[in-house]
Amino acid sequence: MAAVEGYIVPKRFYDRTVSEKLLYTCFLLLVGLGYLMASSYLYVSHEMNDGKPGLSVADVANSYYGNRSGTRLEAAIRGPMAGNISDEDRGVMVAWLKDGAEEEHYLKDIKPILDKTCLACHQQSSGMNLPDFSTYEGIHKFAQVDTGMSMSSLLKLSHIHLFGISLLLFMLGSIFIQTEINVWFKRFLVVSPMLAVFVDILSWFLTKYDSHYAIIVIAAGGLLGMSMALQIVISLYQIWTLKRP
Repeated sequence: MAAVEGYIVPKRFYDRTVSEKLLYTCFLLLVGLGYLMASSYLYVSHEMNDGKPGLSVADVANSYYGNRSGTRLEAAIRGPMAGNISDEDRGVMVAWLKDGAEEEHYLKDIKPILDKTCLACHQQSSGMNLPDFSTYEGIHKFAQVDTGMSMSSLLKLSHIHLFGISLLLFMLGSIFIQTEINVWFKRFLVVSPMLAVFVDILSWFLTKYDSHYAIIVIAAGGLLGMSMALQIVISLYQIWTLKRP
């Protein structure tokens, strides 16, 4: 920062060396790519939760609130895992679940399906830290009514996101504040993604108890993405074009 007539003038991009500009540029490009990858992962992991193609409010609601008209296993084989099981085998498993998921039919009809479609990943020896479906006791826990993501999973994801994304947004904002734009618009873009993360994570817990809050999850995620995209695009443009007044 430089002092001008008693005021401290913050540095702008035209005060930075070429090496600093290259560092900022690489960081911004990687952050942008990372956000696109994260968005793609969210799409493919939530899509089909309601049994229909494309991402919808119902998909998000089913992730956190659950599909309480069915079981967690049914939601999985109709949604994220639908591509790993044939329609015929899916029908057999859904019929078994709706009939009460008895152990007798598990051994006769369900275990052979699991052996060929699921146990490559869903057993302890796979080392993939996934639910163990190699026993009736292991799969029976997922044959219960689907109440969505567990509270322990929500707490785990929440603290990871709050720590990780807040640090990322701080670094992104530290670069963005060196731009020359309207000061109120700049302040909005600096604060809005932080607020969006807070509202997004809060709405996870609200959706856990009331599916109607799923729309807030989507809105907060949209605000986060818009704010980050604007910060990245404006910063990248001004890093190499901003001239000293």
